[in-house]
Amino acid sequence: MVREPLLPESGRRVFVALGDSFTEGVGDRDERLPNGVRGWADRVAEKLAKAQPGWRYANLAIRSKRLRHVIGEQLEPALAIRPTLVTLYAGGNDILDIKTDMAALMADYEKLVAQLAGTGATLVLFTGFDVKVSALLEPLKKRNTIYNDRVRAIAEKYGAVLVDYWCLDAFHDRRMWDSDRLHMSKAGHKYLAGQVLDQLGVPHKIRPKDWEPPARLSLREWERHQRRWVHDWVLPLFERKLRGITLGDTLTPRWPEPVKVPRKGGLKKLAREHAGRGPTL
Repeated sequence: MVREPLLPESGRRVFVALGDSFTEGVGDRDERLPNGVRGWADRVAEKLAKAQPGWRYANLAIRSKRLRHVIGEQLEPALAIRPTLVTLYAGGNDILDIKTDMAALMADYEKLVAQLAGTGATLVLFTGFDVKVSALLEPLKKRNTIYNDRVRAIAEKYGAVLVDYWCLDAFHDRRMWDSDRLHMSKAGHKYLAGQVLDQLGVPHKIRPKDWEPPARLSLREWERHQRRWVHDWVLPLFERKLRGITLGDTLTPRWPEPVKVPRKGGLKKLAREHAGRGPTL
């Protein structure tokens, strides 16, 4: 259900997105855009510009970043931009680290939220989804519950808009997920953009995919999918952990400075206009 509009009808309009791969747009591939992805945040920025001309947009999120990286690398640039709308999802990668102290993590998360809320910007927070990647990760479910309960309480305390990702039943369909099973597919990013826009009271025409029920896999097909997943994603992930590197180490933010989002053509048009002007946008 679309709520009453939360965004100002006039004045400065600056949207800044913070976080990790979830917000960078991993899983929604588009080689025409920075870092080769699009994602829900780009889609939200484009719909904002259509509803209210003049929106500017920066996306500082980079895949694999932990909460400490978001605080250390993204907070200061975000505050300098003086946003009027901020989205934040951070901490998911920390939950996957066995040694993470959840109490300390959520204390740091609240400090970050407090600083962002102090700007006076509309702040959007997200719970995490219970991704059914593998039975091996089921012990992390308790951590997810702790994280989500704290995010809900912090959102209420600081007057933030909450997108309760955990409760979005559409994501139980495997087609909403990319082949790595951890990141949303194009359909997933598109659907989430609609959820964010609904919470902000911004009109849009994003609709859920009208899919037939997913086909049941035979045992042979399931085994083939498992082998491919382990080969393509699990083994490379463990190799990177052993080497102490992440996929985000060599990347820069997709939209590091606020760009004015064209009402027609969106960010793809902007990327085309900037092609050949330099190594980054």
